[in-house]
Order: sequence, then structure tokens, then C-alpha cells
Amino acid sequence: MGQCQCGNSAESKEKYLAPLKTILEGYEGKQKDLIPVLQKAQDEYGYLPEEVIKEIANALNLSLSQVYGVVTFYSQFHLEPRGENIIRVCLGTACHVRGGGQVLNKIKEELGVDDGETTEDLKFTLESVACIGACGLAPVIMINDDTHGRLTPDKIPAILDKYKA
Repeated sequence: MGQCQCGNSAESKEKYLAPLKTILEGYEGKQKDLIPVLQKAQDEYGYLPEEVIKEIANALNLSLSQVYGVVTFYSQFHLEPRGENIIRVCLGTACHVRGGGQVLNKIKEELGVDDGETTEDLKFTLESVACIGACGLAPVIMINDDTHGRLTPDKIPAILDKYKA
């Protein structure tokens, strides 16, 4: 854990945490508020920075380890910045059999990131998933809410180009 994203001056930290203070005002400050507060904070910041987690722990009268326990337990929460575009590559049975692994490898090669990583420019986050639920279109990827099916590795560059702009 390093320096606050705010730059660490008291004034910039105050400004950085202002949206969180607004979120917290809508709650009673009880333990039961933790998950909804974390969800709204992540929607605001894009992930859950250390300073935000500390403020939430203080506001809800919880220890830092209690809050981190919840954040690390649920896959919906993220401790690192995520990409503007989330790429989910299905590796379920149908997709796997029809070449999902090769599609994943092509995306890794094109973006220069591994599964679970985000590109340096914060444009893309790559995730493999167990099933997208579009088995008839296998192999399938989702980029944000867009489904791309019946893929081959050679189709990947053109698809990614649409999201790079």
C-alpha cells in the first residue's frame, strides 16, 4: 500500500474523498451498510483505493481488516484500477472445446496483459470467466455489455480496434 491517489496534501485529500463523504451521508453508519457503501464507492472511484477503504472503515466503526475481508471475499470488488473496457473471455466447456483458449491467448498477445490484468493506459481489463451463457455462439467474449460470438483468433484485432478509439 502506497501513497494516497489524492497526492497526500490535506486539501487534495479532502477534495478526493468528498464524493465518498456524500455517499456515506446517505447511510446510518452501521455494519449492515458496508456492502452498499462499498458498491457505491467503487462506482464512484472505479475501484476501492486504500484511502477510501480506510474512510469507510472509520465511518462504519469497523476495523480495516473487517472491510478488507469483505472486499477480498466478493469478486465484484476491486483493489486496483480497472480498464474502461472489461473483456470477459468465456472458458466454459463449449467455448473451450471450440477454441476459447486460443481466443484468450490472442487477446493477451494483442493487449500485452495476462488474465486478470489491466493495460497500462487503463483502456482494457482482461478476465477469463467460467460461462457467459451464450454457448450456441461459442467461443464467446463480452466487452462491457457487448457479446461477440463464433470467434477465431484472427477476428480479435478488428474487435479490439472498435474499443480503442
